[in-house]
Amino acid sequence: MTLLQALILAVVQGITEPFPVSSLGHAVLLPALLHWDLDEHAPTFLPFLTMLHVGTLVALAGVFWKDWVAILTGMMGRHGRHAQMDAIRVFLLLVIATIPAVLVGWLLEHRLRNVFGSPIAVAGFLILNGFLLMATEWLRRQKGQRDHRPISTLAPKDAAIIGVWQCLALLPGLSRSGATMNGGLLRGLDHETAARFSLLMAQPIVLAATVREAWQMRHMTISHDVMVQCVAGAIVAGITALICSLLMLRFFRNHDGWALTPFGVYCIVAGAFSAAVILL
Repeated sequence: MTLLQALILAVVQGITEPFPVSSLGHAVLLPALLHWDLDEHAPTFLPFLTMLHVGTLVALAGVFWKDWVAILTGMMGRHGRHAQMDAIRVFLLLVIATIPAVLVGWLLEHRLRNVFGSPIAVAGFLILNGFLLMATEWLRRQKGQRDHRPISTLAPKDAAIIGVWQCLALLPGLSRSGATMNGGLLRGLDHETAARFSLLMAQPIVLAATVREAWQMRHMTISHDVMVQCVAGAIVAGITALICSLLMLRFFRNHDGWALTPFGVYCIVAGAFSAAVILL
């Protein structure tokens, strides 16, 4: 992998991590479409992947640090009894929503990605991701939902259902953030709140993945060139993810009636185009 390829992958990771368009799907399709001879299962790719996750994790933490401070200080009772109960509830909702993906991922992640990780399969799942986003918007309009309920009003059942939706992201091409936003919208959240809950959920998952990847490469010797790619990739991915997270939250706040539709159209077009190029 060249430095230019590393920087391109870092930008794509930073853009697609918060947006509901599947970062993993793009990571599989982009090298195939550009005819890059990359082995993403090679040991030398793992440090780079880990640092990209570090970059996006720092970016998400930077965007949502006030939320985490409010949750942690609220749980300690610093803002009164009512705020303490709300903070504990939000924390427990995040835990409940994380459990399904952790369990299913532990059991099936590698098997699913080995079976469905080919570029043509990923293109198909990206098209499916687009239809799911658009179907969610259609269902929400049919229900006439325009609720602006806070995260703390979710029931444990709602959080569990959103967590089950997150399991779809184990299939490359189906977006984790898109799936969880779909779940949140169908449980009565507005777009901005669904996106906020989705990205709060993402941070423990990304942290766990980063720790696991770091543990796997604990005995690895990393060359100077790979280290440069890792550091540069982390910085670029982090800055890109920070900007895109802020833009996404603002976009969802200002376009609550149809915010997922453009991403759905993009996924369908990008998936169909990728499939055509790969097959032809």
